This record gives sequence, structure tokens and C-alpha cells, in this order.
Amino acid sequence: MSWGDDNTLRVHITGIGWVTAAGVGAGRVNDKFALPQGPLPRIDPSDIFEKPWPNFRRMDRYSRLGLTALALALKDAGLSRWTRKRIIGIIASTVYGCLQTDVDYYKTVIPGRGANASPALFSYTLANSYLGEGAIRFGLTGTNYVLTEQHPSGLAALRTALNHMSMGGGSKFLAGVCDVECPDIFGEPGKTPAGAVFFMLERSFTRKISPYGQVSTDKEGEINLDGNQIKDLPALVQTCLDRFHHA
Repeated sequence: MSWGDDNTLRVHITGIGWVTAAGVGAGRVNDKFALPQGPLPRIDPSDIFEKPWPNFRRMDRYSRLGLTALALALKDAGLSRWTRKRIIGIIASTVYGCLQTDVDYYKTVIPGRGANASPALFSYTLANSYLGEGAIRFGLTGTNYVLTEQHPSGLAALRTALNHMSMGGGSKFLAGVCDVECPDIFGEPGKTPAGAVFFMLERSFTRKISPYGQVSTDKEGEINLDGNQIKDLPALVQTCLDRFHHA
């Protein structure tokens, strides 16, 4: 942890994980990132999680997507293994949330007037359901919630996590975005690409690991990486990767 000359808290980015139409990746093993429009790749949990997780396959697509990116960020930061619970918060932003799951659920409710409602789908009709799953899986006990993304930069969750940390609301946070495709019921394709990206943020750490840089917010609330303003989430990820792999 460090404070700038303007008394701004600067926090280390120690892990990055993502699932996008361009592929599945993590910062220390990938040097390129993209968040394009297109179908998402199939997620095989055996490629992501060290131990079997039977619950993963019954989750909705939105939850599987967010959990995978979250898990990759923890692994990238060297924090996926644990024996004691850790105070690590999770803040995620989303545009569409679990709307597709809500639509699928009501398709089981309406025909039989509720008699055939799917309990499996009902479990995931809240946009923050996967945060609880992730907290249980990885022993995380910090604050966690989902924001509705209002800004096209995709940096709302990161900005909110930094605000929490600057006010003493926690010293470690996972912050990111998660969205599946806009449901067809809305009549037109969504403008937000499907995908999930998470960052591991730490005020300080003792592990032998090289961070990607120090992130902060300026007086206008804009995100800066090592003092340089970042315009959006893809730019932040790629700048981190460039500095890490090509320094």
C-alpha cells in the first residue's frame, strides 16, 4: 500500500482473470486481452478449479462465467488455495445481470401457473448469487455485492472497491464485471459484449509475487494506473499485461 503526494490511496493489482469471446485467460500466462462481441467459449471446470466442484455444472451461464473469471484472478494472485477464511470482498458490476436466467425461470412458471417452477433456476435469479458461491468455495468473508453498470468504461466495480479501501472498508477486494448476452426477449442485440473480467486488489501483501501496478482514483473519480489515466476496462487489462510481460 502507498499514498500519493495528493494523499490518494494506491492499491496493488496482484491478479487478473477473464473469460471473453476471445478466450479464457489470466495475466501471468497471457500477454494479450480482448473483449469483443461474439459467443463465449465453453468452460470446463476441470481446467479452472483444482478440486472437483459438482455444483458448478448446475449453475446458470451467468454464474459460471463470473465464477470462472473470479477464480482465475485469485489463482493469478496466488490466493486460490486456503486453509483459513480470508477477509476478501467481492464487488462486481453488470449491465444485464441474470436477466436471461430470470426469463428461463419464468418460462417454467407460467405454463403450469407455478406448479412446474424450476428450483434450480430459481436459485440463480439474483445477480449476486455467484458471489456467494465464490465466497463459500474460496473462504472469502468480506463485503460482496453487484452493481448495475451505468458507465461504458466498465470500471464501476473497480472504482467502488477503491472507495471502500480508501475509507477503511477492507484491504483486499476482487473487483470486476460479468455479463452474458442480452436476452432475446428485449428485441434487439445488446451493445455490451458478453464476458467477465476480475482484478485482485490488495493494499499490501507479503507473498513473493510481482504486482501489475498500483491503481488509484483521482479527484474526478477517474481510474489511474501508476499515475496514468485509464479510459476503460480493456485498456486497464492490456496496460497491466504490457507492463508485466514487456517491461
